[in-house]
Amino acid sequence: MSHGWCTTLLPSHPQPWSGSSATRLTDKTNTLSVNFSLLGIQYFPYFAKNFTKHFAKQSCEIIFFRLMDQIMDQTKIRNIAIIAHVDHGKTTLVDNMLKQAHVFKDYQAEMNQTTILDSNDLERERGVTILAKNTAVNWQDYKINIIDTPGHADFSGEVERVLTMADGCIVLVDATEGVLSQTRYVLKLALELKLVPILVVNKVDRKDQRATEVIEEINNLFLELATDAKQLEFKTLFAVGKKGVVGYATHPSDKNSLLVSDSKNLSPLFKEIITSIPCPKGDPDEEFQMQITTLDFDDYKGQYGIGKISQGRIKKGDTVAILRNGQKIAQSKIEYLFTFYGLNKKEIPMAQVGDIVAITGLSQINIGDTLTSLNKLVALPDLPISEPCMKIEISTSNSPFVGQEGKYSTSRQLQQRLQKELETNVSLRLTQGKTGDSFIVSGRGELHLSILIETMRRQGYEFSVARPEVIMKEINGQTYEPYELLTIETPKEYQGNIIKEMGRRKAKLQNMQTLKSSMRFDYKISTRNLIGFRNEILTQTSGKTIVNSVFLNYEPLGEAMENHRHNVIISSATGPALSYALNKTQERGQTLVTPGTEVYKGMIVGISNRKEDIVMNVCKGKNLTNMRSSVKDFTVQIAPPLTMSLEQMLTFLGPDELLEVTPKNLRLRKKDLTRY
Repeated sequence: MSHGWCTTLLPSHPQPWSGSSATRLTDKTNTLSVNFSLLGIQYFPYFAKNFTKHFAKQSCEIIFFRLMDQIMDQTKIRNIAIIAHVDHGKTTLVDNMLKQAHVFKDYQAEMNQTTILDSNDLERERGVTILAKNTAVNWQDYKINIIDTPGHADFSGEVERVLTMADGCIVLVDATEGVLSQTRYVLKLALELKLVPILVVNKVDRKDQRATEVIEEINNLFLELATDAKQLEFKTLFAVGKKGVVGYATHPSDKNSLLVSDSKNLSPLFKEIITSIPCPKGDPDEEFQMQITTLDFDDYKGQYGIGKISQGRIKKGDTVAILRNGQKIAQSKIEYLFTFYGLNKKEIPMAQVGDIVAITGLSQINIGDTLTSLNKLVALPDLPISEPCMKIEISTSNSPFVGQEGKYSTSRQLQQRLQKELETNVSLRLTQGKTGDSFIVSGRGELHLSILIETMRRQGYEFSVARPEVIMKEINGQTYEPYELLTIETPKEYQGNIIKEMGRRKAKLQNMQTLKSSMRFDYKISTRNLIGFRNEILTQTSGKTIVNSVFLNYEPLGEAMENHRHNVIISSATGPALSYALNKTQERGQTLVTPGTEVYKGMIVGISNRKEDIVMNVCKGKNLTNMRSSVKDFTVQIAPPLTMSLEQMLTFLGPDELLEVTPKNLRLRKKDLTRY
């Protein structure tokens, strides 16, 4: 990659310089000739102004530094977002883009790692991207800012807020699964923002690929969603993302799979990005303007405000105004200015329109705020964030075990933590509950809310959670509820299970498609009747079903499904559960605890096989006497307990039950413990 050089003149006495300085020269004459040739990267107006300001001084010091490391030409920047449905290969593609752009040295550990950007523990455990992330690579003389977005519908808020930083997008579609619900949703957002698309059909090496059919599906989707005829003139590439290969042509391989025939790396994709994606718009000579789309934090620099510069330039030490809802709320001095490269933030002295930067030193900053020059207080439009459609009640725990396992359990600590979450999780809403120690948290779906609960749990918080509920609306005196488009793909032998379960949940079939080895169903269903479906159908189909949904709209209140949830077995004593008692308990249902587990009165310890709740003492042991029994002693054999995930527990809860959350345990319990 070629580097340009520029000059900056400073007084001749020694001064620190944080840039990558190369050579220092001293001139004590009034005549000085400087070549501003920047190898195609021109910044004459800005630097000439500072040059002439100091030129007349008798003594000056010329500091040459590599311009490419400090500031980037607007025409050499490309900002792209990678959008796709969950598990279609976005993060894997970004991994290979970083590696093939030589962001890492050959000896670095990242060269042998996968899902490099998924640094969050929960992301790695669950195999999904939860947070949108920024990275950047250099390709030839260009800088490509890459925005990796989540593919799950519950994290659509992450996608909505970061797409405004992009000028184009890579639409990644699985060659087998084709167009799914989230593909439709994120593509609709991208086209409404006038982003230039590049289509990449991924995983063409799968034996069950159907790339030709998938391209036809995508063409139909573009015809349906395009807002401009130019958006239909997109380029199509084929990829084997895990191998880091993208090309324009394929040829057949073994057992119906395809191979990319005209490439062995990602060069065609990089070239297409440079050719098809436009450079950022904006005037570098205008007053500075930038919108905060992401917040970050570390212990050394504090809070970072991240966004794309829409107009003008910014440099370290400048004072900017912070606008919220069109009004100036504060002004702050830029302490540090960073750009992105690979997995790191790189400090720079100045940046200009089009680049994505991170800024520290800002006080009272929120996502959606506009930073502007003090000379021109004009706010950018608010970020388009959809409203949540599901809520849960989080309250302080009144369990007998409260305080034994968690660090933070008071209402004040819970409130502070939830309010802190609102700063970065723009899809969440927080309101006061019915009591002073309870809070209503609203989000996009079960997974969105469960991720928050699991994150707080790992941070040492202890609290109780009620069953998730949908958010209703009153429109013209009529109650409306949220509806979703549900896409189900299952092996053909399980289609009867799907049809039966969807009928019970009052869903309406929108489309049915026969694939090579499976069936795909599209249903319209109320969010209220969808709660708990994912875990239930995965159990019925041995985990072979793919379930995805995306929010559609609010419609008049529909018919509710019949709830066939089993009743529960409740502990009547406090103490360790014993094998003798659990053996008796298993005669009346399935247990949820193992011998030795600490239980308390009112805690749910099993699922009853009867039509009513059962109260049992699982702490009761066998009576011991000094008399020899006429019956030979026997070894108690207990079946393994039923293990449920956090999401399964949330959807299992009844209206009179709570989930107790601690850093070490998840416990189902009744709200009123005094009855037992």
